[in-house]
Amino acid sequence: MTLLIISPDYASHLFPLATLGTAWKAAGERVVVASGPATAGIVADFGFERVNLQLGRGSNPGTIRAEDQPTGEDDALRGFFDATRVGLVETLRFQAEARSSDLLWNPVVVAREVQRIVAEIQPDQVIVDHLAFSARLALISAGVHHADVVLGHPSALPVGDEVYGSPSDWPAAFTPDAQALQQLRLLCERVRDDFTRQWNDALLQLEATAAPSGDAFTETGDVLLLNYPAELHDPARTALLPEHAFLGSAVRSEADDPEVTRWLAGGDDRPLVYVSFGSFLSVRGDVLARVAEALRDLGADESGSDESGCGESGSGGTGVRVAVAVGSTDAAELGPIPKSWLVRSFLPQVTLLGHAALAVTHGGNNSVTEAMTAGVPLLVLPFSTDQFAGAAALEQAGFGRSLDPNTATPADLRLAAVALLELGGEPRARLTALGASLANDAGPRRAYAALQAVPSGA
Repeated sequence: MTLLIISPDYASHLFPLATLGTAWKAAGERVVVASGPATAGIVADFGFERVNLQLGRGSNPGTIRAEDQPTGEDDALRGFFDATRVGLVETLRFQAEARSSDLLWNPVVVAREVQRIVAEIQPDQVIVDHLAFSARLALISAGVHHADVVLGHPSALPVGDEVYGSPSDWPAAFTPDAQALQQLRLLCERVRDDFTRQWNDALLQLEATAAPSGDAFTETGDVLLLNYPAELHDPARTALLPEHAFLGSAVRSEADDPEVTRWLAGGDDRPLVYVSFGSFLSVRGDVLARVAEALRDLGADESGSDESGCGESGSGGTGVRVAVAVGSTDAAELGPIPKSWLVRSFLPQVTLLGHAALAVTHGGNNSVTEAMTAGVPLLVLPFSTDQFAGAAALEQAGFGRSLDPNTATPADLRLAAVALLELGGEPRARLTALGASLANDAGPRRAYAALQAVPSGA
């Protein structure tokens, strides 16, 4: 039995997809990953075979920098970062206008390469990233049965009257202008129609008898897998989804990091706060600096010192230990770093979440699902795409709070952090129960079970 996993050349996409593959590996089956060269090391770490497949211009081995991207992609990335500094609507507009080049890159060429790989590997089962549209074109046009994995919030698959790229839910801290939202929706409708025309044109080149799509963003595979906890999804929206399976989470195993292990072992009983904006949004050093200032206040006494590292703050909070993954930001941008803190470009997120009392995040789906598995509440500073819907769901469940990353002050951040560190009662009990249901490789086991009902091969 052979499983083929098709992934974009981005660590944030490959990590959960490869983690699903561990269920096949545990069953003694062959796992082959088709991905780009930037993530080859991740494939090797999982112990899987790899074939080369480039699904887009960009790549990200773990921390993305514009200067490392090919010509064109570098400017696009800088444009995205600039848009996040303006606000949520500007960011979503930028992403909408870039959608075709991002998600449907050289569709016919890529699709034929995918079909060649399938013919060479002869997989019994196929798992593909939902956002790998060119790869899914290949599988659909060739009649290859496959599982389609939505790695983000389930709103990445529109249902009802939703339009891809136009969020229908917002955290309480966000009150976007109604007219601006209407203009955003109109833009997303135009992009949807243009994208669907490109999808259909490519589909007909690949298979002349194929039925055209009415909305390419709603197309799914033979099995729809959602890498998200069902407990956080609105039941009314769940009822509108095609036949599906919620995986809960796909939390990877991490190799021991001796420095992190020593840091954890050398600590005291203060609560640990983990901070990361992921591989993309870590470029927002200005926001990380405000978060750092807020957390420094939590560890300082009334005079502002941090000599003991465990005093109470002047406004009533308790001291914390802090681990910050700064990504592409220079650590110097954080300001003074207390000796008790752990600050590096990259940190083993799953390991640290296993010890954390609170995480501060941009709200990416890996961060959300990994934190929920560890039973850790989240302070979410969402910037783009499905991060707003994910943040709203956490608020509604009582498992998190959200603030606008462009306007939240250190005082705002500090108050929200204190409230989440003190989370107790019924919300804490539900969060603990959710973590227990997601633990012990539940996601890979659920994916393995779901695919057994899919006919093998093409």
